[in-house]
Amino acid sequence: MSSVATPIAARPAAHCQERLKALPREVLQGLRRGIEKESLRVRPDGTLATSPHSLRLGSALKHPHITTDFSESQLELITGVHTGAEACLKELTEIHQAVYRAIGDELLWCASMPCRLPADDAIPIGRYGSSNVGRAKTVYRTGLSHRYGRRMQTISGIHYNFSLPDARSNDDYFALIRNFRRHSWLLLYLFGASPAVCSSFVAGREHELERLSDDTLYLPYATSLRMGRLGYQSDAQASLAVSYNDLKSYAASLEEALTKPYPAYETIGIRQGDEYRQLATSLLQIENEFYGTIRPKRVIRPGERALHALRDRGVEYVEVRLMDLDPFVPIAITAGTVRFLDVFLLHCLLCDSPPDTPEELAAIVGNKQRVASRGREPGLRLTRGSKEIELAEWGGEVLADCGPIAAALDRANGGTAYREALRAAVAALADPDSTPSARVLQAMARDHGNSYVGFVLAQSRAHRDTILELPLSSEVAERFARLAEESIAEQRRIEAADTVPFETYRQRYLSPPSLNV
Repeated sequence: MSSVATPIAARPAAHCQERLKALPREVLQGLRRGIEKESLRVRPDGTLATSPHSLRLGSALKHPHITTDFSESQLELITGVHTGAEACLKELTEIHQAVYRAIGDELLWCASMPCRLPADDAIPIGRYGSSNVGRAKTVYRTGLSHRYGRRMQTISGIHYNFSLPDARSNDDYFALIRNFRRHSWLLLYLFGASPAVCSSFVAGREHELERLSDDTLYLPYATSLRMGRLGYQSDAQASLAVSYNDLKSYAASLEEALTKPYPAYETIGIRQGDEYRQLATSLLQIENEFYGTIRPKRVIRPGERALHALRDRGVEYVEVRLMDLDPFVPIAITAGTVRFLDVFLLHCLLCDSPPDTPEELAAIVGNKQRVASRGREPGLRLTRGSKEIELAEWGGEVLADCGPIAAALDRANGGTAYREALRAAVAALADPDSTPSARVLQAMARDHGNSYVGFVLAQSRAHRDTILELPLSSEVAERFARLAEESIAEQRRIEAADTVPFETYRQRYLSPPSLNV
């Protein structure tokens, strides 16, 4: 038996419950969460909207709640930090209301896999103005387009930021991260909602998908093609053996990837004439290029590198990055999903979390790929230690261990909402046809001739109507109008204050000393 088999296979429920009992009520009442939600802007016919980011939304560089991700056509909506699930979703709803009132007849594409896409070079890269920091954001995205192509970058999702109100050590958060990676396949099964894609997404590209209709490809048991081989993958990054055993080893892994030239990217070059092609020739241009299902994070100061912030002040929260947009929900996530994530993340924190090993890291990748592409397949088996175990059995163990956590959260907060969220997960584990990925395929077959674009377009229209029918108070409307004006003014101020040439700025920002304390 391999060295990883025994601790991973062991049920850590006893220690988990002891640690749960030691948590003060105030901690269970004060869990902190925030949401970042990406969505493509599309025209009424379901094709990508290539119009610029609307000035009515403010500056994508400086607005605190409304920005863009890779593409000028890809909105990113960001809530503040909330101690209540309902308050977090209320703010996310208000941001949607402000957006829809500013984008005219355009829609927010309500699914993770993209709409009908134009040629790769016609997908517009995000623009952030003429300041050095704004130019750097655009050049970084230009680098992504050269490295991975623009299509991959149009995939959208939900990022869930989570922390506890008490001061947690770096080791606590890295223990959470290790357990999350071990068990995150369960989230793909329960909440994955991307079993099909528009055929334009894979035009000219090798794939293993099956044809479902003239414009749609799929895999019959897939849960999340977004998180599978078609999604955010990088052969180059696959060579990275990042350890999550502690902050020191994690930071060392990333530092090498951020500073050591990578031959394939040296070929791309930094610039061609006056046009910048990427920020750097290293494996990662900046820290955000590292594609992980979960990241340790720390709010950074202006001009500060993310890795420097982690090394200097430690982990502040974790960012969960594998959640698909729920196409059945106007804001892409429900309160029940939020509460299940809270339970699941507390389980990851409280249960025993042995160090990872290269063998286990490989098994984690394999399990993720299997569940992403075949998660609803009857009898699907996953690797745990030196053995294989049925997904349903392993998932049942994890959910059983979550029971006391859900009950404790309900006692602390009043009501039964956490236990109800857990019961829904147990029911979905027992009935694969009730999962979002299965429901997407059912709705496509029932109402849209098995067309992925037809289904998502109809859902997106319905969600727009639902959002626009909600009352928006004058206070909230005025606040978003003010934020838009203030963000534009702040961008102009930054641009006027720049005195350093961009190349000087780039070299300073990317210098190896900027990564260290």
